Amino acid sequence: MTTVQTIAIHRTSNQKIELNANKLQKRLLRETGKAIADYQMIEEGDKVMVCLSGGKDSYALLDLLMTLQHRAPIAFDLVAVNLDQKQPGFPEAVLPNYLSALGVPFHIEQQDTYSIVKRLIPEGKTTCSLCSRLRRGVLYRVASELGATKIALGHHRDDILATFFLNLFYAARLKAMPPKLVSDDGRHTVIRPLAYVTEADLIKFAEVKQFPIIPCNLCGSQENLKRREVSEMLRMWERQHPQRVWNAFNALATVVPSHLMDRGLFDFAGLKPGGNANPGGDLAFDPEPLATSPSVTQLDD
Repeated sequence: MTTVQTIAIHRTSNQKIELNANKLQKRLLRETGKAIADYQMIEEGDKVMVCLSGGKDSYALLDLLMTLQHRAPIAFDLVAVNLDQKQPGFPEAVLPNYLSALGVPFHIEQQDTYSIVKRLIPEGKTTCSLCSRLRRGVLYRVASELGATKIALGHHRDDILATFFLNLFYAARLKAMPPKLVSDDGRHTVIRPLAYVTEADLIKFAEVKQFPIIPCNLCGSQENLKRREVSEMLRMWERQHPQRVWNAFNALATVVPSHLMDRGLFDFAGLKPGGNANPGGDLAFDPEPLATSPSVTQLDD
């Protein structure tokens, strides 16, 4: 093979890699923008506090919101916030250097929640619950101090689905992560702009962007066994029956209270025949139709 041929092959390969990277970014921007629009997550004049943990999801969230900020028909501000929990060996310079290079406003909040968790949680026990509560309280306070009107988290489609199945299998309730909610202190609006984005795409995006990932040394080795089991189930479905995963996800946005069993959501006690046909009612003896059409949420390249 000649030198010219080798150069041509490399050029073609690089062009293909660049093309795929551009398609990936366009898909992520489209899905993120759609989620924001569907749930009215960001409004004119908002100051969005992007919680940056140093993981791939929050890096991607900030990157995509910065791009959408320049393209959106409304004006909104961004501020990146990281909570330095004083974990031993935490690389303190990584995020300030990265955010300074981006030119985005940021705030690093230093709170030694690590020592509190280690003091209160026995060795070998899961630290996630207490760590999450402490982190949430600090971030709510910081949001108020910064004047943020929205708090953006990096949870994606797979996080939402995993939470749904965890609640279904182990807590006996139909509950997931909503794309938008009011915080438990009643003072903040929390949004999840990556609600339509798959984790697989975020992994690819992180590789393309070469985000400086910071591992969590506090709880990274204490992966919740139940969540891991559910995540593996979803990965298996993704490989073998990908439409099943999207159907399950879309079902979260297509709820029919009259066909469930929650007496608080539907007045079963007061239900009486009115003599009028109801096309949306139960067909009683007929099987329910199965979804065979492409997912509404799953957008083509």
